[in-house]
Amino acid sequence: MSCPRFFSKTATEVVAHFVDSTEEFINLCSKGHLKEAVNRFKSEIWSDPTLFSHLIQSCTLKKSLSCSKQLHSLIVTSGCSSNNFICNHLLNMYSKIGQLQTAVTLFGLMPRRNIMSCNIMINANEQSGDLESARKLFEGMTKRNIATWNAMVAGLVQFEFNEEGLRLLSEMHQVGFLPDEFTLGSVLRGCAGLRGLDAGRQIHCYVVKGGFELDLVAGSSLAHMYMKSGSLVEGEKVIRLMPVCNVIAWITLIAGKAQNGLAEDVLDQYNLMRMVGFRPDKITFVSVISSCSELATLGQGQQIHAEVVKAGASLDVGVISSLISMYSRCECLDDSVKAFLECEYSDVVLWSSMIAAYGFHGKGEEAINLFEQMEQKEFEANDVTFVSLLYACSHCGLKEKGMEFFDLMVKKYGLKPRLEHYTCVVDLLGRCGYLDEAAALIRNMPVKANAIIWKTLLSACKIHKSTDMAGRIAEEILGHNPQDAAPYVLLSNIHASAKRWQGDSELREAMRERNVKKEPAKSLRLLLLNTPAGVPIRVMKNLRVCSDCHVAIKYISEIKNREIIVRDASRFHHFRNGKCSCGDYW
Repeated sequence: MSCPRFFSKTATEVVAHFVDSTEEFINLCSKGHLKEAVNRFKSEIWSDPTLFSHLIQSCTLKKSLSCSKQLHSLIVTSGCSSNNFICNHLLNMYSKIGQLQTAVTLFGLMPRRNIMSCNIMINANEQSGDLESARKLFEGMTKRNIATWNAMVAGLVQFEFNEEGLRLLSEMHQVGFLPDEFTLGSVLRGCAGLRGLDAGRQIHCYVVKGGFELDLVAGSSLAHMYMKSGSLVEGEKVIRLMPVCNVIAWITLIAGKAQNGLAEDVLDQYNLMRMVGFRPDKITFVSVISSCSELATLGQGQQIHAEVVKAGASLDVGVISSLISMYSRCECLDDSVKAFLECEYSDVVLWSSMIAAYGFHGKGEEAINLFEQMEQKEFEANDVTFVSLLYACSHCGLKEKGMEFFDLMVKKYGLKPRLEHYTCVVDLLGRCGYLDEAAALIRNMPVKANAIIWKTLLSACKIHKSTDMAGRIAEEILGHNPQDAAPYVLLSNIHASAKRWQGDSELREAMRERNVKKEPAKSLRLLLLNTPAGVPIRVMKNLRVCSDCHVAIKYISEIKNREIIVRDASRFHHFRNGKCSCGDYW
């Protein structure tokens, strides 16, 4: 009777010892003590090769290539290199430490690949930017699981092949796989990228049907889709129905309000987010700083800058780029330059932001010099960089240089001009008096003209008193929006400048008949009455300041001996002693 009890007790002790040893081994691996783990538990590892997975995971976290190679050699020595479980961990390790080619070689040598092996390599190729190789792997698989489909859908959306990602969801459904929360999150991001509200609502039905309405991942992706597609109300409703409003929900809500131009709401939500104890991330900081930029609230922008430093986000290039723009639009160009120079890391976005800041303040030569430095440092300019450059040239009358940059972006950089580029070129040509050339560019460009580009040319007609062309252009603008007051006012001023009083009278009568009204500006008068002497007056205008207002403000600055800073839709104007910083060229 004693023997069975003896052996039973011994077996229990052995199991307990094995469990304790395994836990200690895993603990050492999690702390990165790989050498100690191998030396102390070598016999256990040799008897149970699955323990290699903990060593591999630790190497992956360390991102050490030398450590990874030593461990791989040890696995080969142990005779476990053909074990699929271990090989899959090795594939994952090499892909995560940036050694894609090693992972590809190992994948090719594996005697028995399984679905997991292929899934890891699909993800690895996508992370390294090779979508085509990922696609070939996916198409060559005879068996797939939900993770395979998720990896491919996510990759297509990541590379902005959003429509193909949505088609893959349909194909996945046809072969019997139901989407999970990760599939839905990816396809909803695809719908957001397409601004596809109808497709997004169909995916919303999938969310409800699959029982994912209360899932935080699916819920946040759904809210993001609605907000990015312009339906802020539906997006907010989704967030309100979520069981827990976590930090992702707050970030989604703030970003959505920023994308829809609700700058004041963004700042309110940001303050509420901090009050309930959530810490903002880099995306939130970008949204909030951009809102300060829109509102030109320098004090609040400086406060958030301090919070950025405190949160350790001051090394993020995206955040710094937002700060450069914010300080520029708050009339603090020196602070923009300081933020740019103090950033330890830089990319094309950062350089483009600083070029735009110089352009916004009418410093075209500085913008061009910065672009030349950027090229010397071998940063490849993008379409945003060239919008900033062309803008800077147009506001400084640098026609030849501007046209040179327009050619450069096409011929050297292979970039396809967008409507924004053509608008800048039309502005550049129009300001310099090349009205016919600007009109021909609009009519012959491969993209459809909008009201803004025609208004840009109409403003140039006003500068150069081209009444006949102005009349034709005004008709184009009113075809887009008959209630737009801007073309009526501009054309009326052109007629008045040319002393065509009959035409001016007819236009004003047409405005009355169509109930088109120009809102009178009262802000400057109120500021003169309510601000102490000696304090600069700051005025924001949604449209480009007209020549009459420009002349009036110059006189006011001299008569009242006040510095007046006007930020219009195009740039800053600093009025002092009857003169403007733009040199009457804007």
